[in-house]
Amino acid sequence: MTVQPEILKRPIPGTKEMITAVGLGTYNVFDVGLLKADRDPLKEVLRHFAEAGGIVDSSPMYGNSEGVVGDLVAELGVRNSLFLATKVWTTGREAGIRQMEDSLRLLRTNVIDLMQVHNLMDWETHFKTLRSWKGQGRIRYTGITHYATSAFGTMEYVMKAVHPDFIQIYYSIVTREAEERLLPLAADLSIGVIVNRPFETADLFGRVRRRPLPPWAKEIECTSWAQFFLKFRLSSPTVTCTIPATRNVAHLLDDRKAGYGTLPDIRMRKKMTRYIDTL
Repeated sequence: MTVQPEILKRPIPGTKEMITAVGLGTYNVFDVGLLKADRDPLKEVLRHFAEAGGIVDSSPMYGNSEGVVGDLVAELGVRNSLFLATKVWTTGREAGIRQMEDSLRLLRTNVIDLMQVHNLMDWETHFKTLRSWKGQGRIRYTGITHYATSAFGTMEYVMKAVHPDFIQIYYSIVTREAEERLLPLAADLSIGVIVNRPFETADLFGRVRRRPLPPWAKEIECTSWAQFFLKFRLSSPTVTCTIPATRNVAHLLDDRKAGYGTLPDIRMRKKMTRYIDTL
């Protein structure tokens, strides 16, 4: 097993840049209005998150999330601690350019660290723009995403066709199809992997409700189910980052503990999956 003396960081493939392996998603939780009562908890989450830094992932699909992230990051003055990722989610070249310009404005930044084609929507058109913007220095990395395992065949084709810097996919302790082809392909092509939906939209917590952690979880220094699920993902060396979403500082700090201490080895990963599969 591998012991992490400080929070786990992984290299972005093909570069020397390191990135914190436990990031932050914004789907649903950052889609709020202007009320201080709604924004203050998110501001505290970002304040604590910025201490170790990492990916903050958003999308035009996520309602007000981009604007809320941009406002709060500017208020906190933590832009340089964060790796801002968002997506293009429309059809047509001009519409894509307008949307990406909006993302720059909403996120209050001159450069977006990672721009991804959301759910492969019109990917052939948008990827040409992404390459152009990367050449101009307006974005640093390119990516493609999809939330469904049924799209993995198409993801594989696109990965081979355009060789993005990152993919963002669905992979968890109970949804392991990515292990069959996408993760090995990402490793072969030196593509970074961001893993979304880490808790199966909270379904995993429902599966273990009122159950204590198995005693052997202490071998990988888990003190919560969230850490158990996240450490399983992070124990795959091909996974660059996982992005749990939260508006709760206590949950954020608990999630981040998955980036410390001992990670599961192959034997432990099999033990973890066998245990969860029986529930």
